[in-house]
Amino acid sequence: MIFITAKFRVRPEDADRWPEISRTFTEATRAEPGCLWFDWSRSLDDPTEYVLVEAFRDAEAGAAHVQSAHFKAAQRDLPPHLVATPRIVNTVLPQDDWSELGEMAVDRS
Repeated sequence: MIFITAKFRVRPEDADRWPEISRTFTEATRAEPGCLWFDWSRSLDDPTEYVLVEAFRDAEAGAAHVQSAHFKAAQRDLPPHLVATPRIVNTVLPQDDWSELGEMAVDRS
């Protein structure tokens, strides 16, 4: 899978509205057949920073994502709400889902 994490620094006046601002893009991406997940989180330390964790099945799914109409719309519509270019980590992993964090295993027996 292609695993991506990106940090978005949102303009302070738009920070509380970011989930709504990015909703169309988020919903369309989650509906892509090759999208495994596409999840936003807000930083606990900086209320203007959102972290996007996303994964796509393979390179073909990743290419379909960046070539989609909703991605092109996001390229146009989201930057006016940002204070800087998002930062990204993008890697390919030989798995297709989350693994358990064994060091914090929960025993429910």
